[in-house]
Amino acid sequence: MFYDLPGITCKGVNPLIFFKKEAPGTTKRGPLMEKKPDLSLKTKWIDGKNSDELEDAFYVRREVFIKEQNVPEPEELDEADLSSWHVVVYASDRPVATGRLCNNERTWLIGRISVLKEFRGKQIGKLVVEKLLEKAVGLGTGAVHINAQTHAVSFYEKFGFIAYGEIFLEANIEHISMIKIFDAEAARSLLSKKFVEQENY
Repeated sequence: MFYDLPGITCKGVNPLIFFKKEAPGTTKRGPLMEKKPDLSLKTKWIDGKNSDELEDAFYVRREVFIKEQNVPEPEELDEADLSSWHVVVYASDRPVATGRLCNNERTWLIGRISVLKEFRGKQIGKLVVEKLLEKAVGLGTGAVHINAQTHAVSFYEKFGFIAYGEIFLEANIEHISMIKIFDAEAARSLLSKKFVEQENY
């Protein structure tokens, strides 16, 4: 069970045109700045039971966790993938972000949230988390957990997650457990009495 572990284991805007007789490509305010086209994003849900469809999610995770963070592949791609829901974000049909939602028979856990380096800073990670939380609510859970890398705690706090417990190592990276409560009564029915009292829920 997860509770025996240190942690519980989502065409461009036309440029402004100035009607002044200035040199081509310039205005009184300087060179015309053309706005970059918006990303064309779409999301797809993949049931882990259909393992042949998981490669897009695995591609992103290999790039981020295995290549960037040196997580061993056997630790990154685990058996939980086959019983999880995975969301993949595509930019122009290229997989650029992913995350998963799995159940440990007591509560739901989101994780493996990753965005390709060149697509960070574009609110795509936020989209992944929002999709995972929407899915969790749709499945009727009262609470959802995440084992967050410590550098990302402030990011998850923006979604209402609260850190608890001690910092621990997972794949030699510092993590801390976090929880988001959707419904206190439903959460109490899922979580142990000791855990609930400890967190004052």
